[in-house]
Amino acid sequence: MSVKERKERERAERERLIVTTARELAEQQGWDAVTTRRLAERIEYSQPVLYSHFRGKREIIGAVALEGATELAVAVRAATSAEDNPRARVAALARAYLDFAVRNPAVYDALFQLDGGLAYAREDTPEPLKDAFAALMESLGEVAGDGVDPGLFTEVFWASLHGLATLARAGRLRPEFAEPRVELLVDRLAMV
Repeated sequence: MSVKERKERERAERERLIVTTARELAEQQGWDAVTTRRLAERIEYSQPVLYSHFRGKREIIGAVALEGATELAVAVRAATSAEDNPRARVAALARAYLDFAVRNPAVYDALFQLDGGLAYAREDTPEPLKDAFAALMESLGEVAGDGVDPGLFTEVFWASLHGLATLARAGRLRPEFAEPRVELLVDRLAMV
């Protein structure tokens, strides 16, 4: 291994450590607790080293969001691939999405609530975000209905899931109706 390759590997490892540590800290104490000073202390590197990887917290949030988008796509595809009919796939998608939001609140916030400097729904949207949307559209596109753009239907269904996830996490919805909400959403919106 050349010196250049070793340095590139070490740089990638440091960057990975920064993102992992930021994510852990955010999951434990919230995003307000994630500061460059605190991260530098936790990873045992100086703040200038941190800034050599990320210009600030916003870029770190963006890196966590991209990682989360990849994980969300995997979770949705795993849940939907186990089902053999469109209704079951859509219900599995909804459950997987809502479960992801509950299990990964800081990542979910990085993806959909905080400014990570990422472009959404544009030509320059990063590939992990496009893939997460594609994972949703793979199951939702087939139930969009005649004359309905599959991407538009996916946006509306996703917005509904996001609303449910956000309101449930904030304690604004009755927990005993979690499953009936999924069933109602699937039956009425996807109409399968």
